[in-house]
Amino acid sequence: MSEAFVHIFHRSPVEGARTLLMLHGTGGNESSLVSLGQALDPDASIISPRGQSLEEGVPRFFRRLSEGVFDLEDVERRAHELADWLEAFCAGNGLAPPYAVGFSNGANMGVHVRLARPEALAGVVAIRAQRVWRPEPLPSLDRKPVLILSGEQDPIVSRAEAEALAAILREAGAEVDHRWMPAGHNLTRGDIDAAREWLSLRAKNA
Repeated sequence: MSEAFVHIFHRSPVEGARTLLMLHGTGGNESSLVSLGQALDPDASIISPRGQSLEEGVPRFFRRLSEGVFDLEDVERRAHELADWLEAFCAGNGLAPPYAVGFSNGANMGVHVRLARPEALAGVVAIRAQRVWRPEPLPSLDRKPVLILSGEQDPIVSRAEAEALAAILREAGAEVDHRWMPAGHNLTRGDIDAAREWLSLRAKNA
């Protein structure tokens, strides 16, 4: 098993509640998205780990060589490390596979855990994600749900890279809902509302 992640865990008192895995962006930490998780589903259990890769002293979930250029071996390794830890944590705490909710670097980590280890997650909400790594061969995602929220004026993630990610996930068989938000790279109220609505529908259809 991989080294344990520094993390926050809030167990829901509600029987049968889902679990949200909150994955922060560059420079965030295990506290950054806890309140977002609570806003998206007040009844959910929340697991919020800190990324183990450091860039100029700040946490990330995997290494990049420069803006938009990623260490693909590190991406794959880190995805499996997070999946290993998550599966052991959920088994030890009696939790079903969670929905990952990630922003920026955390969103990229969430979708690439989805690709590396399909059964580790129930679904993914990826806010400002982009294509980073394409496993070969592609896994069978068997209509596993993914919501991608991209910014129309995002200066970091291009339209082409966001659409390429959605195409990879669809090719692997995921059920992809890709929406363009009137925003840049920042998290907005519209993202929160869209993610909450999408998660609510997943609960009803579970």
